[in-house]
Amino acid sequence: MAELKRHLGLFHTTMYGVGLILGAGIYALIGDAAGEAGNSVWLSFVLAAISAVFTGLSYAELSSMYPKAAAEYLFVKNAFKSNFVAFLVGWLTLFVAVISAAAIALGFGGYFTQLFQIPIVLAAVLIIGILTFVNYFGIRESSSMNIVFTIIEAAGLVIVIWAGMTITGVEIDYFEMPYGFSGIFSAFTLVFFAYIGFENIANIAEEIKNPRRVLPRAIILAISITAIVYILVSVSAVRVLDWQALDASFAPLSDVIKTALGEEWGFGILIIALFATTNTVLIMLVSGSRILYGVSVDKALPTIFSAIHQKRKTPWVAVILIGALSAGFVFVGDIGTVANISVFAIIMVFVLVNLSLIWLRYKEPNADRQFKSPGNIGKFPILAALGIITPILGIIQFDPFVILMGLGVVASGASFYFIYNKIKKEN
Repeated sequence: MAELKRHLGLFHTTMYGVGLILGAGIYALIGDAAGEAGNSVWLSFVLAAISAVFTGLSYAELSSMYPKAAAEYLFVKNAFKSNFVAFLVGWLTLFVAVISAAAIALGFGGYFTQLFQIPIVLAAVLIIGILTFVNYFGIRESSSMNIVFTIIEAAGLVIVIWAGMTITGVEIDYFEMPYGFSGIFSAFTLVFFAYIGFENIANIAEEIKNPRRVLPRAIILAISITAIVYILVSVSAVRVLDWQALDASFAPLSDVIKTALGEEWGFGILIIALFATTNTVLIMLVSGSRILYGVSVDKALPTIFSAIHQKRKTPWVAVILIGALSAGFVFVGDIGTVANISVFAIIMVFVLVNLSLIWLRYKEPNADRQFKSPGNIGKFPILAALGIITPILGIIQFDPFVILMGLGVVASGASFYFIYNKIKKEN
């Protein structure tokens, strides 16, 4: 059987992770977050970064033990020896990848139609089609495109930081909290979404050179780099526009640039936003196809999805299916609620991954770990426990409808599992 080819070193893997985390979210989320936390929005970004680090360290340790595609699926399966629970985790991560790709593609369509008068849905489908071809063509090509686009979108955020830090005027109170600490925690739930993505670094493990050493380092570096950028962006934004203006804006960072540097800079940020959304869609398509490939290799899904293209060395059937599913969800049009459901789903995955680490510390204490999460009491990983508690604080902020629909995604996965396994037994 053909195998995926190992092309990626620490730099490429870290940049892949930075591209995942530093995606399109920050360009839209900063306004809503400022509306909740006021000038103290930077505190929400700090709290979200800490929460991401808790789970990121768990991913780092588990990845050093099991460096394979479909990472979460394998973490849970090795910990609890339950095919059913492992399948549900794989199902949830696939759902998140497909929905995220569709949601961000619609965001791309919104920006694109400001330059070319074509329907948003058509632009979204076209970008998914183009990037599915890039994904099919090879991980090296996908990674190289990701590096270029990550640098461009990071440049946009650097411009925001530069503009904000060079503005002189009245001093502002960086601890102003219009809604108190409840506003800080409400904004924390919003900006936690901006950090989601680091977990997908583990899903390209089979295309990384020396993954047991490279993966943990790349995860930690990616979270650290993006946390610093996000905090500086949030501090800079409130220096240019007050939090009420940020909250009212449909394109908050674009308005920050226009206010600080002039109207002509707004077009530049529009172009950068196109690169940012394109990059995020590409990475979600790559990670989704690798998750599908990994689950299929383990025969929890039809083995056709584990087919490797002999020349390109990519999981081409999985690539095509993930692209088609993402394009299909684009036709929902407004999938903001569905995107929130995907956040609910990934929080459930994070909880199970952290539980897996805790369980494996006791079940397999002598297993080969080239990285170990710090902060332990005996065998017990304190940070993994905090990685369970902090995302749950985010779940309680969700609308009851989102929670019910999230549970519906779990129920659909359970139904598929039992029906598929019944058919396998009958055949």
